[in-house]
Amino acid sequence: MATQRIQKGSFAIDKILYDFIENEALPLANVSSDEFWAGFEQIVKDLTPKNQALLAYRDELQAKIDNWHENNSYELGAYKAFLTEIGYLEPEVADFAITTDNVDDEIATIAGPQLVVPVRNARYALNAGNARWGSLYDALYGFDVIDEENGAEKGKDYNPVRGAKVIAFAKNFLDETYPLMTGSHADATGYAITNGQLSVQIGNTTTTLKNTKQLQGYNGSPDNPSEIILKNNGLHTIIQIDREHLIGKDDKAGVKDVILEAAVTTIEDLEDSVAAVDAEEKVEGYRNWLGLMKGDLSETLEKNGKIITRTLNADRTFTDLNGDTKTLHGRSVLLLRNVGHLMTNPAILVDGEEIFEGIMDGVISPMLSTIDIMGKNTLRNSRTGSMYIVKPKMHGSEEVAFAVELFDRSEQLLRLPKNSIKIGIMDEEKRTSANLKNCIEKAKNRTIFINTGFMDRTGDEIHTAMKAGAFVPKGEIKSEKWFTAYENRNVMIGLKAGLRGKAQIGKGMWPKPDELADMYRTKIEHPQAGASCAWVPSPSGATIHAIHYHKCSVAERQAALQSAQVPSIDDLLTIPLATDTNWSDAEKQKELENNCQGILGYVVRWVDLGVGCSKVPDINNIGLMEDRATLRISSQHIANWLAHGIVSEDEVWTVLKRMAKVVDSQNAHDPAYRPMSADFDNNIAFNAAADLIFQGAVQPAGYTEPILHKARLKLKGYQGD
Repeated sequence: MATQRIQKGSFAIDKILYDFIENEALPLANVSSDEFWAGFEQIVKDLTPKNQALLAYRDELQAKIDNWHENNSYELGAYKAFLTEIGYLEPEVADFAITTDNVDDEIATIAGPQLVVPVRNARYALNAGNARWGSLYDALYGFDVIDEENGAEKGKDYNPVRGAKVIAFAKNFLDETYPLMTGSHADATGYAITNGQLSVQIGNTTTTLKNTKQLQGYNGSPDNPSEIILKNNGLHTIIQIDREHLIGKDDKAGVKDVILEAAVTTIEDLEDSVAAVDAEEKVEGYRNWLGLMKGDLSETLEKNGKIITRTLNADRTFTDLNGDTKTLHGRSVLLLRNVGHLMTNPAILVDGEEIFEGIMDGVISPMLSTIDIMGKNTLRNSRTGSMYIVKPKMHGSEEVAFAVELFDRSEQLLRLPKNSIKIGIMDEEKRTSANLKNCIEKAKNRTIFINTGFMDRTGDEIHTAMKAGAFVPKGEIKSEKWFTAYENRNVMIGLKAGLRGKAQIGKGMWPKPDELADMYRTKIEHPQAGASCAWVPSPSGATIHAIHYHKCSVAERQAALQSAQVPSIDDLLTIPLATDTNWSDAEKQKELENNCQGILGYVVRWVDLGVGCSKVPDINNIGLMEDRATLRISSQHIANWLAHGIVSEDEVWTVLKRMAKVVDSQNAHDPAYRPMSADFDNNIAFNAAADLIFQGAVQPAGYTEPILHKARLKLKGYQGD
């Protein structure tokens, strides 16, 4: 069936998108319908040729790099000189400091966990927005940070043995973070506020906090508080007291829970964690973002046999030590990740050609945020009148400058204050990593975020050097010297550019959502490295990761690192090529099976179900968070080994078909699932997965989007207008 379209000038707009903008978005904007469509059209006319030129330059540089590798053996000095000669390495700009203003504290000064969720899914979007505050008891009880030994199994009903372990862990956290002058929180028999200080009863004695400044206030009455509000390293902790509660009645002090300030910020995602190939799917994401900005997004669902409605949480209040009422922001501050510069989308045709999706996002999403920017909503997201757009997959400083120009034009069209649209720069492409200082300088009035993303960055590392030789096995890439240089340079360049106290410096995702014990043991390395935020896969993950920001003061780490030298670019340019490719057949088979299983497990849900972010069981049935970034590295790695004869096409086909059967069995419980192995030749998802591998070497920057979008549109029956 042909797409219904509304003509506006040279725009042929899918009616689904047109109706949404006309009926839901424009009534809350600062422009009329005619002004909006005419202005939008002019932006597209002016910026499309620039977008096309940037993509052509990517291809030009990649062709030169491929040719160089085909005619030269890799040697760092010669490679670096060549990259400089062709303009891949830009002349470094003079020192500067960003001048971004009107930035919320959660981004500028408060260090803490950051969630990333698909904005197409209203339930996930709301859960993340409400993950600013998390129950430490719940997070510990439900996950493996607390072991199940000696009768501490989770089970279906409450297990007091496990509960005791949870409470012991939480009380130890209080002792480490909010130590008492004498004794332990574990021995407390009562809490009260006396003369502006925390009074903790332990037997017949009374003690208080070693650091009295950590006490912020309370709820209830001073002599019988229901909540004690504490603060450490910029993050609040709430001790909840209720002697009638299931847990509180058995606690000597009546403590029923310990609430941590957890996901301080959240990236609501229109990019890697969503599948949005047309107007229908784009509008789902746009509508949810508009609901978040208005504050009225809701989702009804069934949980434990009951129908519940999820909405955004209200702010929290408490009484401070002067008796005044204070407010704590009740929700995570939300950023919105737009798509990059590559993809087009049939939601709007411009003179018969699909619009660049990044331009579409860059105009429409700020319009949806107008109500928050202008402060006309009840539940504010930004209290400083800013919108935070995370911009991914940019290659070099000119692409950042293009994004800035787009935001300038959007502000003018939508009558928004200048520089109210802020930018988060994803450092996930090699040309951006190599020129990160220049990239930040191009957006020095808007920058509020830089971060590293290992998976996408590794995918680009492989694709850029596809012709250089065979890469080390995927699991070893992170141990090569380029990776340490990449992570450390990001922090140091950010600090030198003045991000401390003004913007976030971030680190990547913990990929195992069910294995939070390992996360608890290791992810403290992110704040220790000077990062003010790091990605987590769930609200419970955010609550556990928040502990790390109590253990490590990011402000102190950044101050200590401020004067250190930026690591040399030489290590960054050291390609992780294998020095010995004489792997056994079993080793190569294992590598192929792991990569192919992950690719298939993700692609089949993306193409068939439109699910952009999944917990996909790996070859060992361990659930891993998969999105397009993980897909990119796996497909590029096999493409690299194919290109250099490490594995053959026949071997890959054999493993693909065998792993398809494994994935089919892992999804057999899902009634909506369509087995791939029933018809390999005609299964759209299976063939898309194969194309990602066998056409991987020629995909732009190794991106997976072109093949995935084509496959899903085919499944949905779209053949073009």
